[in-house]
Amino acid sequence: METLVLSQSFEPVARVPWQRAVMLIFQGKVEVVEEYEDRLVRSVTVEIRMPSVIRFIRGLRRRPKGVKFSRENVYLRDKCRCQYCGLKVTRPEATYDHVLPRAQGGKTSWENIVIACVPCNQKKGNRTPEQARMALRTTPGKPRKLPESMHLTFMFEKGMPMSWAKFLRDVAYWHVELEE
Repeated sequence: METLVLSQSFEPVARVPWQRAVMLIFQGKVEVVEEYEDRLVRSVTVEIRMPSVIRFIRGLRRRPKGVKFSRENVYLRDKCRCQYCGLKVTRPEATYDHVLPRAQGGKTSWENIVIACVPCNQKKGNRTPEQARMALRTTPGKPRKLPESMHLTFMFEKGMPMSWAKFLRDVAYWHVELEE
């Protein structure tokens, strides 16, 4: 069983095993918002209902180091678009292209990785954009921050506890393209 973790402002931030949730409760870091009605946790001296949703009592610390270099953050930096043709690319369809190929001395860094669709990545191959006669839409670089609206959002899915539903956003509702 898992427990949904909320920030101080009731925003979903994680899913953790119930054992971790119980530890956070006893450390005084979280409060229980919802419980599983039919599940109990017992020790020799204590019996409590298993937590379904918990909330941090204090605000979460922000990492001052800047944006972590990860595939997800490159995808967000590039606004979910192929940096060669500009088409919107879903996460599963996205490929990560070395602008200067590793075979030519390119490094895996913010300044050398971009999102590309499969056709553009195959067309470019093991060449630079200039060698492949392709143009980059933007110059890759390390972002200072990522757009707030692009951060990971948990979505309520079939099989999740119903007690989570009111805290999880319907991603499709917020991210579907609207007609003009």
